[in-house]
Amino acid sequence: MKVLVTFAVPAEFAPWRARHSFHRVADKFLTCYEADIADAKIMVLLTGVGGDFAAARVRMVMSPELGKRKFKFCVSTGLAGALRAEHRPGDVLVAHGVQAETVRHAGASNEVFGDAELGILAVDCGAKLVGRFHTSSRIVQTSTAKTALGSMADAVEMESFDIFREAQAWGSRSVAIRAISDSVTEDLPIDFSKTLTKLGEVSVSRLVLEIARRPNRLPSLVRFGRQSRRAATALADFLDRYVGGLGAVGLPRTPQREVVAV
Repeated sequence: MKVLVTFAVPAEFAPWRARHSFHRVADKFLTCYEADIADAKIMVLLTGVGGDFAAARVRMVMSPELGKRKFKFCVSTGLAGALRAEHRPGDVLVAHGVQAETVRHAGASNEVFGDAELGILAVDCGAKLVGRFHTSSRIVQTSTAKTALGSMADAVEMESFDIFREAQAWGSRSVAIRAISDSVTEDLPIDFSKTLTKLGEVSVSRLVLEIARRPNRLPSLVRFGRQSRRAATALADFLDRYVGGLGAVGLPRTPQREVVAV
């Protein structure tokens, strides 16, 4: 059973990576890691920040024309910002659907839906079921902006819509699972968009420069970092339980439950 798990950046993956014997896959275009966990052959793909990077890299890892592999399941995961007060840092959420800011292609929908059975398993493993995630084309910096989006979605991230679209096109059953790093009432401590490279990766030198420009934000950044680490650890705890249950997906369940939108 082959499973693709996507994170945007290494820090989101770090706690889970530390628990298992992941090895780096030799690929000059992609940053991938593999490990056998429970009965699953896991490939972790670091997509970079943003939907365009995520779509291109998922397409590369799945495309048979490029000699890649077929995955039974695709788990889009990582950290997200809460858009509603009931979601707190460290909560693990699974979304019924994922919406994009705008329609990406003429005649296409701006919402995609996760696999119902994968959603049920996520709830069984401790995730909170929510209606939808919002895949933003930009980093949502302020509590005011997050509150405004809360009328449409439960959490904001930047990759799941595009990951779903690609994975489902290649026949993978998909689910979006995110751990909350910041509450709806919190502004982000710095403008993280200024720390990203042209490939959607976090530049340490740009991060240091941004901190130097706003040293008064350092305490907020430290708090945000601690929350993010705790959220990533909670996500690693969840993924250990979740991956262990994937082998039963597709088998009869008693009682049968249905995932519905919130």
